[in-house]
Amino acid sequence: MEGTFALLFSMLLVAMLYSSVGHGGASGYLAIMSIFEINMLYFRSAALILNLFVAGIAFFNFNKGYRLRWKLILPFLLPSIPMAFLGAMIHINSSTYRLILGLLLFVALLRLLYRQSQDYDVKPPPSILISAVIGMALGFLSGMIGIGGGIILSPILIFMHWAGVKETGLYSSLFILCNSLAGLAGLGIDNLIVPPHFYIWIFVVIVGGLIGSLTSVKVLPIRYFKLSLVLVLLFACVKLIIH
Repeated sequence: MEGTFALLFSMLLVAMLYSSVGHGGASGYLAIMSIFEINMLYFRSAALILNLFVAGIAFFNFNKGYRLRWKLILPFLLPSIPMAFLGAMIHINSSTYRLILGLLLFVALLRLLYRQSQDYDVKPPPSILISAVIGMALGFLSGMIGIGGGIILSPILIFMHWAGVKETGLYSSLFILCNSLAGLAGLGIDNLIVPPHFYIWIFVVIVGGLIGSLTSVKVLPIRYFKLSLVLVLLFACVKLIIH
């Protein structure tokens, strides 16, 4: 019972933190499932479904404050969707999956630690070719591992100054939402396997997603939650890579 409560509370915190920056939280959910030794058969299906709810909530709320620049996001998004579908159809062995997931969680950890000043001039979007190549790579990786890709797209947009820091939350949530749907379609009904009592997980992340995206966690001691999540991701990285 205590283990179940700890798992659900961890899921709640992940949904809060990730949704506050426009992410679905798949990398966090995968880290938690790894730490609590959930069967890996559930990983992709569970993470992608939870992503749908949290990224959907984040997109709805971020969309109220910012206007989508379709010229920026579509060249990333459109090529990524079929690649997420194809990536989800690929079955890789557990050791390879663990290694790739561990490396991705390390990227997620760096993303949480990095703080970018919002005082910079936004540059014009990259060429369609560059955007398409990035989108295809992220889409394929998203489907294959069970993430939405926003945890990688958002730092790219920020580091390259293609979008503002807060604006990036809108684009990453849309990217995650579409690629999670494509990934689930690629998995198919036969491979859509979720843990027992999964509806409770969904309820918990919906609550966390609403809190995080509506308040951006400004009224909460965010630094302590972020530090906790960094430690969780670090532990999961090590556990997955040296398993």
